[in-house]
Amino acid sequence: MTPLPAIADAAEPMVPIPFRIERTVKNLSDTFTVDLRPEEGRKPFHFAPGQFNMLYQFGVGEVPISISGDPQDPETLVHTIRAVGAVTQAMAGMKRGAVMGVRGPFGSAWPVEAVEGSDVVLVAGGVGLAPLRPAIYHILANRARYGRLVILYGARTPRDILFRAELEKWSSRLDTFVDVTVDRASGGWHGNVGVVTKLIGRGGFDPDNTAAMICGPETMMRFTIQALNDRGVSNERIHVSMERNMKCAVGFCGHCQFGGQFVCRDGPVFRFDRIEEMFLVREL
Repeated sequence: MTPLPAIADAAEPMVPIPFRIERTVKNLSDTFTVDLRPEEGRKPFHFAPGQFNMLYQFGVGEVPISISGDPQDPETLVHTIRAVGAVTQAMAGMKRGAVMGVRGPFGSAWPVEAVEGSDVVLVAGGVGLAPLRPAIYHILANRARYGRLVILYGARTPRDILFRAELEKWSSRLDTFVDVTVDRASGGWHGNVGVVTKLIGRGGFDPDNTAAMICGPETMMRFTIQALNDRGVSNERIHVSMERNMKCAVGFCGHCQFGGQFVCRDGPVFRFDRIEEMFLVREL
C-alpha cells in the first residue's frame, strides 16, 4: 500500500498553480466533474482523503472544493462541483485544455488509517458523496484492513443521484453494503423513499467497533449523528465534513471561524465530539 501523504500547507499557499482541464463530465443538471492535470514538468499532486483545494477561475474568483478523486492516482486531480454561484457557473463552461488555478491541498482528512480494524459507515447526502469518495477508494483498495463497510446515500430524487454507476459497482461487491434512498420518487424508481437516516439500521455494523464519516447538509448530518448515537455509536467515533464559508484556506481572513477554530485550517473534517457544542447551535 502506498502510504498517505502527510497533511501540510502548500509551499506557496496563496499562489494558484496552473492546471489544465483534461476532461469534464456533467454528472447532474447542476453538477459536473473536472479532471485536471498539472502543467508539464510539475510534480504529481498528492492529497489525503477529505482535503480540499481552492479552485481559481482567472478573472472571476475562487472557491473551495473538496477533492473527489482517487488518492492513489496523484497524476489526475479530480473535483466534483455544483454550479451555484458566479465562479462555479463560469467553471461549468470551461472546455478541455482550459487553465484553472489550484491552491492546496488544505485542511484535515478522513481518519482512514486510524480506523483500520473497525467497521466503517459512510453516510452522504446529495453532493456530499463527492468528499467521501476518496475515502471509499482508499478503503476498497485496502479492503482487508477494515471490518464491515457500509455506504449509505440520500438524494432528492432519482435524477439527483450522484455517481450512480459507481454506487452500483460498489453495491455489487460481496464485501460492501450499499443502500440508497431518495426524498421524492419519480416514475421507474423502485428503491427506498425517505430520509437517509432510515437506512442506518440496515447496515449490520457493530456500534462498539464502528467509525462513521458523514458529509452533506448540516441538518442531514445532525439527524444522522442522532441516529448513529441511538444505535450506540459514540461521538468520538463520528467524523463530519464542514466545508462552509471558506475564503482564504489558511486561517487569515476569519470568514470560516467556528467557535475557537477555523474550518479551513482545523477542518473541514472534524471529530464530532470536539465540535459538538458549537455544531448543535442552530443558525451558527
